[in-house]
Amino acid sequence: MSYLTSHLNYIIVIIMMMAGFYVVISSTNLIKKLIGLGTFQTAVFIFYISLGKIKGATAPILVENINLGSPTVYSNPLTHVLILTAIVVGVATLSVGLALTVRIYQAYGTLEEDDIHLIEAKLDLEEDEADKKIMALWESNVS
Repeated sequence: MSYLTSHLNYIIVIIMMMAGFYVVISSTNLIKKLIGLGTFQTAVFIFYISLGKIKGATAPILVENINLGSPTVYSNPLTHVLILTAIVVGVATLSVGLALTVRIYQAYGTLEEDDIHLIEAKLDLEEDEADKKIMALWESNVS
């Protein structure tokens, strides 16, 4: 039991990653896919932040009255800084994804992947028929 409690953050990360991955794979709705990607991304953030935390360590902040006689253990701030940058990039990526879904909805009237594929196939078929008519008209005018 102590093993589970000492590694609880990793268990939570694995559960969140698998949940996000499952939503991305199983859902056909584009908004749900973005939510799954966000969940997966948050799990990665938690994983990296938990790697940078050392039990019993403090933040590496300089103070004026420092006691040089006792050794102090510091946590690594690099992982936190990198995750802050990753959060900004993640928010920007999510906003681009949402903007694309708005345009897709305006163009197709749906956010379901299957419906979009059907509409695309129908448009391709109509385009092929129009091309055949144009070719027939051109051949009749040429000869």
